[in-house]
Amino acid sequence: MRKLSLLGVVLFTLFSFFTLPTVAYAQSCDVGYVATDFGCWPGNPIGFVQEFYSVGLAFVAGIAILALIAGGYTIMTSQGNPERVNVGKSWIFYAIVGLLLAIFGYVFIEVVVVDVLKVPGFS
Repeated sequence: MRKLSLLGVVLFTLFSFFTLPTVAYAQSCDVGYVATDFGCWPGNPIGFVQEFYSVGLAFVAGIAILALIAGGYTIMTSQGNPERVNVGKSWIFYAIVGLLLAIFGYVFIEVVVVDVLKVPGFS
């Protein structure tokens, strides 16, 4: 009996995996955009990179905020233990460094691609 219920869950998951994404393609997008499971994305490579980088930067910022919270919580609950305080400080330090690298990477791409190389489509 247990094998049948496991088989039912697996079949339902496979059925959902192959049929639910087709619902997203039914949405209408503007001209030049492609409907995906994650919404409408630009069809040209330059627009896709710009959109993807902004979404990625938001994701990195969210992870950095969670790491800052975890580091602060670790420091607050360390009860004066120097090892735990150092662990919390390293969480905070690396979260800030990662966020700065992501932001400066975006600035670097904007400066090099837009101002120096003048790649068409980036403006």
